[in-house]
Amino acid sequence: MSLVRWTLTHIAPVFIVTSPVTSYADQIWSIKKSRSSAGFSLDIPLIMLVSSILKIFYWFGAHFDFPLLIQASVMIVVQIVMLYIALQNRPPFGAQHSLNQPFSEAKEGGIMVKRPLNFWQWRSRKPYWQFLAYYTAILAVLQFLLGNRASYVAIQGYVALGVEAVLPIPQILENRRIRSCKGFRLSVLVNWLIGDLFKMTYFFLSEGGIPWAFKLCGLFQAGCDCYLGTQYWMYGDGSRRSGDESKNSIRVA
Repeated sequence: MSLVRWTLTHIAPVFIVTSPVTSYADQIWSIKKSRSSAGFSLDIPLIMLVSSILKIFYWFGAHFDFPLLIQASVMIVVQIVMLYIALQNRPPFGAQHSLNQPFSEAKEGGIMVKRPLNFWQWRSRKPYWQFLAYYTAILAVLQFLLGNRASYVAIQGYVALGVEAVLPIPQILENRRIRSCKGFRLSVLVNWLIGDLFKMTYFFLSEGGIPWAFKLCGLFQAGCDCYLGTQYWMYGDGSRRSGDESKNSIRVA
């Protein structure tokens, strides 16, 4: 048992650090190769960048295990590259406003509701980078003013990990709505589930100090990923559904 624990607690950190690359490298290459980001939601880099940047500042107050800090740093680099390539290869304006983007629009009573100020739906590339710069600057100021307060540090942790934990939810809702997993890559699901296994092992068996924010939000995300697996088993990849229905699928990677 001690050998298993030693193996998992030493292999898991390596997997955690490299997971941003293994999870998203294929998506980046696919967009680059096809010269189109059609079907890819720009909300994926939004969620991961908001979460990972906040995690960096959270580390200064919580001093959680170093591999988790490295993972957040690597994730920022990977997501910036993916956002840059996705913006460079965006489809025509009409195609961008399809149901392939889970957070792009909300539906209320059959009416499509736009986001305030078209947040993260801008046609120009510049506002995306401006938002990230302003967001980072605001967090830096808050860190300087409130970084020594335990309550603020706790809020940082739960917000950062909570934002990351909701990543699977739009995919779950869309799969349920169209009763299909068309466009959702099985390889991504497998990678997420393996990642959950390593993360949970590392969080609960590591001798280092892992804040409960990581554990609770990790458990929630693992539960969502398991439900995605159940959906894939129930609905399949939608290959036999009609062409009209297949247009309403999401591609999340």
